[in-house]
Amino acid sequence: MSLDDYVTLGRSGLRISPFTLGTMTFGEDWGWGASPDESKKILEAYVDRGGNSIDTANLYTNGHAEHIIGDFLTERLGLRDRLVLATKFFGNLYENDPNGGGPSRKAIVQQLENSLRRLQTDYVDLYWLHNFDPATPVEETLRALDDLVSAGKIRYVGFSDIPAWATAEAATIAQLRGWAPVIALQLEYSLLERTSEGELIPMAQAMGMGVLPWSPLRGGFLSGKYSSATRTDVDTTRARMPGDAELVVIDALNTVAGEIGVPAAQVALAWALRRPGISSVVIGARRMDQFETNLGALAVTLDEAHRAALDEVSAPRLNFPAENNAVLAPSMQFAGATVDGRPSAVSPLLRAADVRY
Repeated sequence: MSLDDYVTLGRSGLRISPFTLGTMTFGEDWGWGASPDESKKILEAYVDRGGNSIDTANLYTNGHAEHIIGDFLTERLGLRDRLVLATKFFGNLYENDPNGGGPSRKAIVQQLENSLRRLQTDYVDLYWLHNFDPATPVEETLRALDDLVSAGKIRYVGFSDIPAWATAEAATIAQLRGWAPVIALQLEYSLLERTSEGELIPMAQAMGMGVLPWSPLRGGFLSGKYSSATRTDVDTTRARMPGDAELVVIDALNTVAGEIGVPAAQVALAWALRRPGISSVVIGARRMDQFETNLGALAVTLDEAHRAALDEVSAPRLNFPAENNAVLAPSMQFAGATVDGRPSAVSPLLRAADVRY
């Protein structure tokens, strides 16, 4: 597989690379990240190898990430229209401005105009709602986005980090009203974060949405520099180190990587890329060597034994107490319910006369 093995995104005709270049690391404004020069080198390497999907947000490094991308594009005439350029709205960059962020009509239009100015383009291909706001009517958000599609300012609409029920509601309303559909989801997904398999990914598959996982290396925990033997010896600037349960998964990942003879990061990315429902995985890097390592995952193929081992060790568990599971799980067998990770026994069906209304 290579970056130019394009896939269609959800129920749309938009074609993107299997790895999307994430740019949250572009700019050093937050005290870490890539310099503008290093960021442009990563952009150039990604595009030169056939990559066409670039993801950013108005919030990333306080708008600097969008500036870096805009400067890069203006230096390469004709490149802009060959790329799928995506940004996100919701984050408020303006102190004391109650309408500076969020999903209201006023906020959406203002955020888009500011992003277009920083990106130095007159449209974005994919515009993501970056968070959930229960206070703003979803109809207001969807109609504003549909108007921007009609105006040619955006091409497609996506939802990022929105609950499954709210996404399904929005997608249904958009379909019924004939507004621009929600074609894709962004969500956190990795060997250390698989809870989206419960609702979000099945919902996306059922409703024709593509899925783009972010943080597929769980903030570096799956990069290969951690293990149960080195948990206290690396990256002491982190807010926290991997916990015991995470280290079980990390150690299994490192074992598989050692058997295959590739970096652990490549195994983690290859696993995520080939999971059901996944369209494109968002990868990021602060240095060119990190980018090269991550990109190498496209050439990694996991055999059935390695994949099964990773699936098993990282399988999500129900968070209910065991005594509750023992009561609830049998009647949920059809949905694959478990008791502490083990399939439950099937309970006999209730007769109508036994049901208390």
